[in-house]
Amino acid sequence: MLSFEKQLEIIKSNTVDLLPEGELENKLKRAIKEGKPLRVKQGFDPTAPDIHLGHTVGLRKLKQFQDLGHTIVLIIGDYTAMVGDPSGRSATRPQLTREQVAENAETYQNQFFKLIDREKTEVHYNGEWFAQMSFADILRLASQITVARILERDDFEKRYKSGAPIAVHELLYPLMQAYDSVAIKADIEIGGTEQLFNLLTGRQIQEAFGVEPQVALTLPILEGIDGVQRMSKSIGNYIGIAEDPKEIFGKIMSIPDDLIVSYFRLCTDADQTKLDIMAREIERGKTNPMMYKKELGETIIEMYHSKDAAQKARADFESVFSKREIPDDMPEIKVRQSDFADTNEIYWPKFLADHGLMDSSSKARNLIKQGGFQIDGEKQSEFATSLPFEGEHILKVGKLRWAKLIIN
Repeated sequence: MLSFEKQLEIIKSNTVDLLPEGELENKLKRAIKEGKPLRVKQGFDPTAPDIHLGHTVGLRKLKQFQDLGHTIVLIIGDYTAMVGDPSGRSATRPQLTREQVAENAETYQNQFFKLIDREKTEVHYNGEWFAQMSFADILRLASQITVARILERDDFEKRYKSGAPIAVHELLYPLMQAYDSVAIKADIEIGGTEQLFNLLTGRQIQEAFGVEPQVALTLPILEGIDGVQRMSKSIGNYIGIAEDPKEIFGKIMSIPDDLIVSYFRLCTDADQTKLDIMAREIERGKTNPMMYKKELGETIIEMYHSKDAAQKARADFESVFSKREIPDDMPEIKVRQSDFADTNEIYWPKFLADHGLMDSSSKARNLIKQGGFQIDGEKQSEFATSLPFEGEHILKVGKLRWAKLIIN
């Protein structure tokens, strides 16, 4: 193991809260002295099938602990996902089925291990302990905290004061997350800044169940590509690590310039000297921010795909967008005129969603309203138009997606 001072320096890098810091120092000194690694926990609720760059901020911190010789414990919240974390939410999350959660959890694990060593990682589903609980056990757990305390949370307080609904099962979420720390005897729990209440509740519940309290370590929240809200799949401002490299590169090119340095800091291994130089050059206008965005795009893609994929994504972007060329390898969509004989019209929102060019009809409608859909280089403002003439047509969907429509 590295020295206490060096480990502490690495652990504290990029953190926002470290509570209580004195307890972290005591735990770390004891771990080094006894040769017993710390147990460092982070939980993930598989509410969607893929993880995005926002998730990797915590995973990268876990990797630091792993490289320092400590034990990292991933909690896949198959039970908490059925509740849905209310942190930072203004409304109740829709509940998922067991089947949806199980399917999402499988892809989560495959993506986790792009960052961390599978062989050195302890993985648990929190259903391992929650499925065994009796109602009496749940009552005992619920008795450890008051409703008044839970309503101190900023998100719950706002909803309560505005008269917005708060479901009873949402009140249980912090207790469930806290009990995960009891079950695996966490020394440290990692989360975003919006998780601080839950992490501190973990300390309280561990103590109530006779377990040494954990240290709460929070990390900055990565803003989404819109530069306004936190990165979120439900908002649509995310970059998925399993996405096509071209999609990743194009999305990174679209981020506001003032996010470049924070993306490098939180999502890559760039050192502080490089970050300082980058920030100065962007601020003083000495370097075109696009140069750094391209470097960021290549770096991210190489981390989660390959160097070849990163170089190709950059070359394709420069060819298509910098030189305004149409890509050669776009997908083809073949339809027959007879398929539209009844109306002789195409309803584009449904068409784009059905053919995988948009995630949903509603998102396609919004894109069309914003002027982001083109046919043969002309913007389309109508949701439904007459069927284009027979032959080939080039569809451009947003900034990143192209398709060739072939009508027979």
